[in-house]
Amino acid sequence: MALPVEEWRRSAARCWAVLEPALRERLAAAPLGEALRMGCGLFGPEEAALQRLCRRARTGKEPAAARFYREEGNRQFGRCCYRDAVRLYSQAAAHEPPRSPEVALCFANRSAALFHLGHFEVCLEDIARAESHGYPDRLLPKVLLRKAECLLRLGKLQDATDTLTAVENKMTVDGIMTSPIHRMLLKKLSQLKTEIHEGSCPEPAREAHGDIQRESEIWEENGSISGASSSLSLNFSTERGRHLVASQDILPGQNLLKEKAFVSVLCPGEGDSLLLQDSSETVWDTRVTNADLYCHHCLKQLLASIPCCGCSYAKYCSQNCADVAWEQYHRTECPLGALLLTLGVFCHVALRTVLLAGFSEVSRLVEWSRDDSNKDLCNAEAGGEHPSEVLDTRAGRKVIPGCNDNGQYQSSYQAVFNLLPHVEKHSPEHKFLCMLSIVAICKKLQETGLEAAVLNGESSTTGSEQKTCGKTSDELSPELMIMAEAMLRHVLQLQCNAQAITVMQELGPHRCRMRVAERQQLLSQYFFECRCQACLDELESDVESVSMRNSFCCPSCQASMQGEEMLCCSNEACAFSVSRERLSQRLLDLQQQMEKALELLRDSKADEAIKMLLKCQIDARNFLSPEHLLMGELEDHLAQVYATLGKWQEAARHLGRSIQLVEMHHGPSSVEMGHELFKLAQILFNGFAVSEALSTIQRAEEILSVHCGPQSTQIQELQEMKTCLLELPRSILQRT
Repeated sequence: MALPVEEWRRSAARCWAVLEPALRERLAAAPLGEALRMGCGLFGPEEAALQRLCRRARTGKEPAAARFYREEGNRQFGRCCYRDAVRLYSQAAAHEPPRSPEVALCFANRSAALFHLGHFEVCLEDIARAESHGYPDRLLPKVLLRKAECLLRLGKLQDATDTLTAVENKMTVDGIMTSPIHRMLLKKLSQLKTEIHEGSCPEPAREAHGDIQRESEIWEENGSISGASSSLSLNFSTERGRHLVASQDILPGQNLLKEKAFVSVLCPGEGDSLLLQDSSETVWDTRVTNADLYCHHCLKQLLASIPCCGCSYAKYCSQNCADVAWEQYHRTECPLGALLLTLGVFCHVALRTVLLAGFSEVSRLVEWSRDDSNKDLCNAEAGGEHPSEVLDTRAGRKVIPGCNDNGQYQSSYQAVFNLLPHVEKHSPEHKFLCMLSIVAICKKLQETGLEAAVLNGESSTTGSEQKTCGKTSDELSPELMIMAEAMLRHVLQLQCNAQAITVMQELGPHRCRMRVAERQQLLSQYFFECRCQACLDELESDVESVSMRNSFCCPSCQASMQGEEMLCCSNEACAFSVSRERLSQRLLDLQQQMEKALELLRDSKADEAIKMLLKCQIDARNFLSPEHLLMGELEDHLAQVYATLGKWQEAARHLGRSIQLVEMHHGPSSVEMGHELFKLAQILFNGFAVSEALSTIQRAEEILSVHCGPQSTQIQELQEMKTCLLELPRSILQRT
């Protein structure tokens, strides 16, 4: 949710609608600081509605929720669903108060699930957490035996021996050796001691979540742009703002940027809307959300999360991430969790940006932007010309906004601050919504006594122990007003500058897959109109390149059909005409027949599938152009059926025809081409066509390594096939 929840958007829209027209005009034209000052007075009537919405966001510690998740985790553990159990125990730990026996139980239970998953190092970390959080003394032997077994599995025999000695001493001191649980522990203890004595411990386990070492890359750092390739240069125009331009030819797959984001916030997924439910409900949901999957600081995938001490929402991959996050920003955000979830990611990012930058730097740049002599630098979009740089009249030289005094770009708050907010292009209603939302955050900071920490960077303890001796005035302090102005600027910047990574997709917007109107619509939120050659050609010719080859042909003479609703043959000697609806229905019927053929293949009726596909092919040739993508799909399906029958040459022949059409539509270096070549490599490999297979593998590798990365499963399989072929006897390689 980049924007606030729908109810708050509606509330802000109603507030805007009842304002006097003159006040709306003043707000729309006012500088950001002045708009915020007016907004402080307008926020009061809306505050109660926002507070009601925030009560739906459940971000606090709830012991009842902890019990629910722990019991659900026990159920999943009993069903041997250990991965689900780990997640549920993590959710339980997030709701327990820190340094309590209850949270220790969560960590101990989670360690058991991790042990069964083979994550022995992480299991040991959870055991240590359980002990440090006050795990009950009477239950320690069971956990320590698990610790010894982990050490044994990791090949740490001496540590395992020492732990077993500690267990044995503990059980002897306790003096209770007759209960079933203790007899079981004694049996386990004896078994582990025997394994150590006989040296029968398994090979040290390799952790299941280790990173794969990437291949070395050629990289030449840019001398004036931090984190950029030397193939780039930095320009500025009043239309596009600060932007990169290729200064030399760029190879496919070449890395251009290696810049860490100045600020990042975990995007709530659809599942995180579960946090925004009626607070009167007492049913907790066990579905997975982004908050359960990724570290809230470094965004790495979570295995066994470390919960925040003050809230149930933030979770981390390590204690280090938790500590760094707390010191840098979360000590302020923690008590505001419900408000930030309600107001959306843009407001959250804006707050975190100013917290990371610090009041001193924020104040310096806000004051600088208010200086009349810097208006051209801050609001260059309002200008008319398109210079590559902006003139700094005081220094008498040209600079690019956001660069340092030497004209070098570095990842810094100054670089972020100088991104164009496009204030003039946002709708007045949207700016009003953003302004009210920022006022709400700053009011909360002031009321809860967090203002001093924000302005001075003071350290504090946990979210539950924050001071509450704040102000309730309608006015914001001058210092907080500076922070608010910067935050509002950042919220407006985010819509047209931020990148939200929600899913990794291979097939992005491209002229071969998407019409020009759709491509331009995707760019509208950035206030950017693409002027690349492909877009210009399509806009000027009024011809949709995506549909040119996917056209119908005349069933009578096979010439192309033209028209909108009623199609007429382009051959003047042929008078055939037909409605587009009729041919579209015929196309739909053909696709349904193709799906039936694939169902036959899944039912091991390959011969029948071939007959149906060949019939579909004859039908398609009667009304589809030879270049239609469906013709390629038919060839691909036929190749699949023949490969199932082990007829490799026939499969390769049909797939070759499919590849020709894919190349025609998507280009020789497209990801679609890479996938087709991957399939052809498999067929040639299985058909023992060694030389053809090796050349196809090389082509597929070159394409897929660019689109999917060198560590993708397809690249790995291609490399395994190549290794296998190259290990064949030389005589066979020469014959083939």
